[in-house]
Amino acid sequence: MAQITIYLDPENERRLREAAADAGLSVSRWVAELIEERTRTQWPSVVRELAGAWQDFPDLEDLRDQEGKDLEREPL
Repeated sequence: MAQITIYLDPENERRLREAAADAGLSVSRWVAELIEERTRTQWPSVVRELAGAWQDFPDLEDLRDQEGKDLEREPL
């Protein structure tokens, strides 16, 4: 694994250490998870597994039927 050095002012370091401790993680693991979360290019698997979970959720056509009609646009 790569090692990265960052420079933090004392207040940000304190908040980082506090957030990691609150999460029960090492500072390194907390930062790694934050980077993974912020740079993810796909939805997490737990979110993808929810697709279709609500059988009574309206489909796209039903949602669009509830919208009003657009007004005619003015010519330019």
